[in-house]
Amino acid sequence: MISAAQGTGDGAVRGAEEDAAGMRSRTPSQAIPERSSLHRAVDAAVDTLAEELIGIARELIRIPSINHPPTGEEEACQAAVAAHLAKAGLRPEIYALDEVAGLAAHPAFWPGRDYRGRPNVVARRPGRGGGRSLVFSGHIDTVPLGTQRWQHDPFGAEIVDGRLYGLGAYDMKGGVAAILGVMRTLDILAVPLQGDVIAETVVDEEFGGVNGTLAGRVRGDNGDALVIPEPSNLLIHNGVRGGHVAQIRLAGAEGIFFGQAEPGEAVRQLTHLLQWVDRFRAQRRAHCPGLAPGAPDPVPVWVTKVAAGGWGTNVPITVPAEARVELSWQLLPGETQPEAEAELRAWLDELVAAAPELFPRRPEVRFPIRFMPASAIRADHPFVGVLADCARAVTGETPAVTPLPSPSDLFVVQRDFGLPAVHYGVRGAGAHAADEYLVVEDLLTVTKVLTLLTYAWCGVA
Repeated sequence: MISAAQGTGDGAVRGAEEDAAGMRSRTPSQAIPERSSLHRAVDAAVDTLAEELIGIARELIRIPSINHPPTGEEEACQAAVAAHLAKAGLRPEIYALDEVAGLAAHPAFWPGRDYRGRPNVVARRPGRGGGRSLVFSGHIDTVPLGTQRWQHDPFGAEIVDGRLYGLGAYDMKGGVAAILGVMRTLDILAVPLQGDVIAETVVDEEFGGVNGTLAGRVRGDNGDALVIPEPSNLLIHNGVRGGHVAQIRLAGAEGIFFGQAEPGEAVRQLTHLLQWVDRFRAQRRAHCPGLAPGAPDPVPVWVTKVAAGGWGTNVPITVPAEARVELSWQLLPGETQPEAEAELRAWLDELVAAAPELFPRRPEVRFPIRFMPASAIRADHPFVGVLADCARAVTGETPAVTPLPSPSDLFVVQRDFGLPAVHYGVRGAGAHAADEYLVVEDLLTVTKVLTLLTYAWCGVA
């Protein structure tokens, strides 16, 4: 219980219990009265934990947990998560993905990853029965540092002007800190819940991994709803776009003297291909009729990597023998993997046919990571409504409900397990880029919203 010295007393907590008990009979729009005794109790508890929550986020950022397929280095960070779950009065389990029965046989499993030293962590706060259960899930892995220069130490967890900088701060160690904050708040308030609350952190979400999230579902750590606090800028993402990645290899001859032949086939092929990317982009936009001129692209096509030759004085001055391009493009609900790949190959056929003299060899195509389909639940789903009410109670504003404009592991929860699942998380910027950051105050905001959601959804015994 919170003591009176912390800003609330037993009467406030008893009032919180009464508020929460009434939620189950209310419509979503009436679920959380603003400034109810429950809201005041949660506010006081989370504010008391503010320094601790920020410290957790900084601690996680300072522990590298980089995913570099097929391996990763998440173990140390997962150990820190488990320690914080234990501090919240829970008994965390640390388990290896390879030990999950049926995982490798599941249709959504992506083979070729090495999970030695890459465990998942899960803990359950049991309810007293009769309520709905709720899962909070977050990925602990980050992308690599990349090649751009950081102005802030990527593992320094610096706070400057209300922004917390670091690799994975925004995507999504801030969200993991919020999950731990919810479990700490529930422990402090000690209001008995009817339904179970499950907190998990998973490995291998980046690079289309998804197997970590899949393992939790196959293992049985499920509930009646699930929240992944990926960064959402305080919006509710009721779904995700699909996405696919293709790597295209262009080949020619290396050197600078070829007798009567002109070198540079691969580079000229590269120039031609890059000029054709806009055609592919326009073709993709044609899937979305009715777009106003200049409207944000709902199905973007990006050149995410380009490579040709080497760099520096250890590399001779020569025309590269090959060039490589990585394309990443997003998809709408209903688009399938065969359709997406057929469309890309047809585009390649057209660009080769337009300049056959440049292509004595056909470009080679490979798809290095899994296909990730688009997925969504209804924007008016009751779970979305309850979460929106909780967010409004804390922020004073009703959050917009819209799909995340990128792929994520949310699709496997919604599509393969039929769970109502959403993203709701902090504001910030720079995911997968240098000087990634989150807005510090949102650590408290998201923790408060998700704690209120727990009481509203699970019910009070």
